[in-house]
Amino acid sequence: MSAFYERASEVVRKIYDRRIDTPPILDAARDFPNSAKFQQNWQKIRDEAIQVRLEKMPRFHDLMPEQADISANDGLDWRMFILKAYGVGVPENIAKMPTLAKLLDECPEVKSATISFLAPRKHIPEHRGPFRGIMRFHLGLRIPKEPNGKPATIMMIDHKEYRISDGDILLWDDTFPHEVLNNADEPRIALLLDVWRPRMPVDMEILSRVIVGVVQVGMKYRGVSYTG
Repeated sequence: MSAFYERASEVVRKIYDRRIDTPPILDAARDFPNSAKFQQNWQKIRDEAIQVRLEKMPRFHDLMPEQADISANDGLDWRMFILKAYGVGVPENIAKMPTLAKLLDECPEVKSATISFLAPRKHIPEHRGPFRGIMRFHLGLRIPKEPNGKPATIMMIDHKEYRISDGDILLWDDTFPHEVLNNADEPRIALLLDVWRPRMPVDMEILSRVIVGVVQVGMKYRGVSYTG
Protein backbone atom coordinates (compact mmCIF):
# COMPACT_ATOMS: atom_id res chain seq x y z
CA MET A 1 0.00 0.00 0.00
CA SER A 2 1.47 3.37 -0.98
CA ALA A 3 2.74 5.56 1.84
CA PHE A 4 0.58 8.47 0.64
CA TYR A 5 -2.57 6.35 0.56
CA GLU A 6 -1.94 5.01 4.04
CA ARG A 7 -1.23 8.47 5.50
CA ALA A 8 -4.34 9.93 3.88
CA SER A 9 -6.44 6.99 5.11
CA GLU A 10 -5.18 7.43 8.66
CA VAL A 11 -6.08 11.13 8.66
CA VAL A 12 -9.60 10.39 7.39
CA ARG A 13 -10.10 7.60 9.95
CA LYS A 14 -9.10 9.89 12.83
CA ILE A 15 -11.60 12.53 11.74
CA TYR A 16 -14.45 10.01 11.61
CA ASP A 17 -13.36 8.31 14.84
CA ARG A 18 -13.86 11.58 16.73
CA ARG A 19 -17.37 12.10 15.37
CA ILE A 20 -18.88 8.64 14.84
CA ASP A 21 -18.69 6.00 17.56
CA THR A 22 -19.56 2.65 16.04
CA PRO A 23 -19.07 -1.02 16.92
CA PRO A 24 -17.37 -3.33 14.40
CA ILE A 25 -20.55 -5.33 13.71
CA LEU A 26 -23.67 -3.37 12.88
CA ASP A 27 -27.40 -4.13 13.04
CA ALA A 28 -28.55 -4.74 9.47
CA ALA A 29 -32.25 -4.45 10.32
CA ARG A 30 -31.68 -1.03 11.88
CA ASP A 31 -28.88 0.45 9.77
CA PHE A 32 -29.66 -1.14 6.38
CA PRO A 33 -33.31 -2.26 6.33
CA ASN A 34 -33.13 -3.00 2.62
CA SER A 35 -30.61 -5.73 3.38
CA ALA A 36 -33.64 -8.03 3.65
CA LYS A 37 -34.34 -7.58 -0.07
CA PHE A 38 -30.88 -8.81 -1.00
CA GLN A 39 -31.08 -11.73 1.41
CA GLN A 40 -34.48 -12.78 0.13
CA ASN A 41 -33.10 -12.87 -3.43
CA TRP A 42 -29.74 -14.45 -2.65
CA GLN A 43 -30.32 -17.58 -4.77
CA LYS A 44 -31.25 -15.56 -7.86
CA ILE A 45 -28.23 -13.32 -7.31
CA ARG A 46 -26.03 -16.41 -6.89
CA ASP A 47 -27.35 -18.01 -10.07
CA GLU A 48 -26.68 -14.84 -12.06
CA ALA A 49 -23.20 -14.50 -10.57
CA ILE A 50 -22.28 -18.06 -11.49
CA GLN A 51 -23.08 -17.30 -15.14
CA VAL A 52 -20.47 -14.54 -15.14
CA ARG A 53 -16.91 -15.67 -15.87
CA LEU A 54 -15.65 -14.36 -12.55
CA GLU A 55 -12.22 -15.94 -13.06
CA LYS A 56 -11.73 -13.53 -15.99
CA MET A 57 -12.68 -10.37 -14.10
CA PRO A 58 -10.05 -7.83 -12.95
CA ARG A 59 -8.12 -8.51 -9.79
CA PHE A 60 -8.44 -5.94 -7.01
CA HIS A 61 -4.89 -4.66 -7.56
CA ASP A 62 -5.59 -4.29 -11.29
CA LEU A 63 -8.27 -1.77 -10.29
CA MET A 64 -6.36 -0.20 -7.38
CA PRO A 65 -2.58 -0.73 -7.64
CA GLU A 66 -2.11 0.80 -4.19
CA GLN A 67 -3.87 -2.28 -2.78
CA ALA A 68 -1.35 -4.74 -4.21
CA ASP A 69 0.01 -5.70 -0.79
CA ILE A 70 -3.37 -7.14 0.23
CA SER A 71 -4.51 -8.37 -3.19
CA ALA A 72 -1.32 -9.71 -4.77
CA ASN A 73 0.37 -10.75 -1.54
CA ASP A 74 0.33 -14.52 -2.16
CA GLY A 75 -0.12 -14.81 -5.93
CA LEU A 76 -3.70 -16.07 -5.56
CA ASP A 77 -6.68 -14.32 -7.09
CA TRP A 78 -9.04 -11.86 -5.50
CA ARG A 79 -11.19 -10.80 -8.43
CA MET A 80 -13.98 -8.25 -8.64
CA PHE A 81 -17.07 -8.11 -10.85
CA ILE A 82 -18.13 -4.52 -10.25
CA LEU A 83 -21.65 -3.37 -11.03
CA LYS A 84 -21.45 -0.02 -9.27
CA ALA A 85 -18.55 1.92 -7.77
CA TYR A 86 -19.13 4.95 -5.55
CA GLY A 87 -22.42 5.71 -7.26
CA VAL A 88 -21.17 5.16 -10.81
CA GLY A 89 -22.79 2.19 -12.58
CA VAL A 90 -21.02 -0.16 -15.00
CA PRO A 91 -23.72 -0.77 -17.66
CA GLU A 92 -22.01 -3.78 -19.29
CA ASN A 93 -21.87 -5.60 -15.96
CA ILE A 94 -25.27 -4.48 -14.70
CA ALA A 95 -26.87 -5.96 -17.82
CA LYS A 96 -25.56 -9.41 -16.86
CA MET A 97 -27.29 -9.47 -13.47
CA PRO A 98 -30.87 -8.20 -13.84
CA THR A 99 -32.05 -9.30 -10.37
CA LEU A 100 -29.23 -7.46 -8.65
CA ALA A 101 -29.62 -4.48 -10.99
CA LYS A 102 -33.28 -4.13 -10.00
CA LEU A 103 -32.41 -4.21 -6.31
CA LEU A 104 -29.73 -1.58 -6.78
CA ASP A 105 -32.26 0.69 -8.48
CA GLU A 106 -34.55 0.28 -5.47
CA CYS A 107 -31.79 0.97 -2.93
CA PRO A 108 -30.03 4.30 -3.59
CA GLU A 109 -28.19 4.03 -0.28
CA VAL A 110 -26.03 1.33 -1.90
CA LYS A 111 -23.08 3.22 -3.38
CA SER A 112 -20.98 0.27 -4.56
CA ALA A 113 -21.85 -3.30 -5.52
CA THR A 114 -19.35 -6.04 -6.33
CA ILE A 115 -19.34 -9.80 -6.76
CA SER A 116 -16.17 -10.91 -4.98
CA PHE A 117 -14.33 -14.01 -6.20
CA LEU A 118 -11.80 -15.34 -3.69
CA ALA A 119 -9.55 -18.11 -5.01
CA PRO A 120 -9.01 -21.34 -3.05
CA ARG A 121 -6.65 -20.79 -0.08
CA LYS A 122 -6.49 -17.06 -0.75
CA HIS A 123 -5.53 -14.96 2.28
CA ILE A 124 -6.29 -11.25 2.43
CA PRO A 125 -3.99 -9.94 5.17
CA GLU A 126 -5.13 -7.57 7.88
CA HIS A 127 -5.92 -4.06 6.75
CA ARG A 128 -8.36 -1.23 7.43
CA GLY A 129 -10.70 0.76 5.23
CA PRO A 130 -10.34 4.54 5.34
CA PHE A 131 -13.91 5.74 5.20
CA ARG A 132 -16.51 5.43 7.97
CA GLY A 133 -19.13 7.22 5.87
CA ILE A 134 -20.08 3.87 4.37
CA MET A 135 -20.80 0.45 5.87
CA ARG A 136 -19.71 -2.86 4.35
CA PHE A 137 -22.32 -5.54 3.66
CA HIS A 138 -21.57 -9.18 2.84
CA LEU A 139 -24.04 -11.70 1.41
CA GLY A 140 -22.79 -15.27 1.05
CA LEU A 141 -23.50 -16.67 -2.43
CA ARG A 142 -21.26 -19.72 -2.69
CA ILE A 143 -19.33 -20.34 0.51
CA PRO A 144 -17.28 -23.55 0.57
CA LYS A 145 -17.43 -25.74 3.65
CA GLU A 146 -14.88 -27.49 5.80
CA PRO A 147 -15.20 -31.30 6.29
CA ASN A 148 -17.05 -30.63 9.55
CA GLY A 149 -19.68 -28.59 7.72
CA LYS A 150 -18.57 -25.17 8.97
CA PRO A 151 -18.14 -22.35 6.45
CA ALA A 152 -14.54 -22.45 5.25
CA THR A 153 -14.19 -18.70 4.72
CA ILE A 154 -13.00 -17.03 7.90
CA MET A 155 -13.39 -13.30 8.42
CA MET A 156 -11.45 -11.75 11.28
CA ILE A 157 -13.00 -8.39 12.17
CA ASP A 158 -11.47 -6.48 15.06
CA HIS A 159 -9.63 -9.73 15.93
CA LYS A 160 -12.82 -11.78 16.30
CA GLU A 161 -13.82 -14.64 14.00
CA TYR A 162 -16.95 -14.50 11.84
CA ARG A 163 -18.21 -17.02 9.28
CA ILE A 164 -21.25 -16.74 7.05
CA SER A 165 -22.90 -19.48 4.98
CA ASP A 166 -24.80 -19.31 1.70
CA GLY A 167 -27.59 -16.76 2.08
CA ASP A 168 -26.24 -15.29 5.33
CA ILE A 169 -25.53 -11.58 5.72
CA LEU A 170 -23.13 -9.45 7.75
CA LEU A 171 -23.06 -5.66 8.08
CA TRP A 172 -19.88 -4.21 9.53
CA ASP A 173 -17.53 -1.26 9.74
CA ASP A 174 -14.45 -1.92 7.63
CA THR A 175 -12.40 0.83 9.29
CA PHE A 176 -11.71 -1.78 12.00
CA PRO A 177 -8.79 -4.16 11.32
CA HIS A 178 -9.94 -7.14 9.28
CA GLU A 179 -8.60 -10.03 7.23
CA VAL A 180 -10.09 -12.93 5.26
CA LEU A 181 -8.97 -16.51 4.59
CA ASN A 182 -10.65 -18.90 2.17
CA ASN A 183 -9.62 -22.10 3.92
CA ALA A 184 -10.88 -24.40 1.14
CA ASP A 185 -9.95 -25.85 -2.24
CA GLU A 186 -12.93 -24.13 -3.88
CA PRO A 187 -13.47 -20.43 -4.60
CA ARG A 188 -15.65 -18.27 -2.39
CA ILE A 189 -18.25 -16.06 -4.07
CA ALA A 190 -19.96 -13.25 -2.14
CA LEU A 191 -21.85 -10.05 -2.80
CA LEU A 192 -20.16 -6.98 -1.31
CA LEU A 193 -22.04 -3.71 -0.94
CA ASP A 194 -20.91 -0.33 0.29
CA VAL A 195 -23.91 1.27 2.00
CA TRP A 196 -24.30 4.91 2.97
CA ARG A 197 -24.23 5.25 6.74
CA PRO A 198 -27.51 6.64 8.12
CA ARG A 199 -27.86 9.30 10.81
CA MET A 200 -24.40 10.84 10.41
CA PRO A 201 -23.67 14.24 11.99
CA VAL A 202 -24.15 17.00 9.43
CA ASP A 203 -20.43 17.74 9.14
CA MET A 204 -19.66 14.07 8.52
CA GLU A 205 -22.45 13.85 5.96
CA ILE A 206 -20.92 16.77 4.07
CA LEU A 207 -17.39 15.36 4.35
CA SER A 208 -18.60 11.97 3.12
CA ARG A 209 -20.18 13.51 0.05
CA VAL A 210 -16.96 15.39 -0.68
CA ILE A 211 -14.89 12.21 -0.37
CA VAL A 212 -17.22 10.29 -2.71
CA GLY A 213 -17.02 13.16 -5.21
CA VAL A 214 -13.22 13.11 -5.11
CA VAL A 215 -13.18 9.32 -5.61
CA GLN A 216 -15.51 9.64 -8.60
CA VAL A 217 -13.18 12.21 -10.19
CA GLY A 218 -10.25 9.87 -9.59
CA MET A 219 -12.10 6.98 -11.23
CA LYS A 220 -12.78 9.05 -14.34
CA TYR A 221 -9.16 10.23 -14.43
CA ARG A 222 -7.80 6.69 -14.24
CA GLY A 223 -10.20 5.36 -16.82
CA VAL A 224 -10.14 1.88 -15.27
CA SER A 225 -11.98 -0.91 -17.11
CA TYR A 226 -14.33 -2.86 -14.84
CA THR A 227 -15.03 -5.59 -17.38
CA GLY A 228 -13.03 -8.69 -18.19
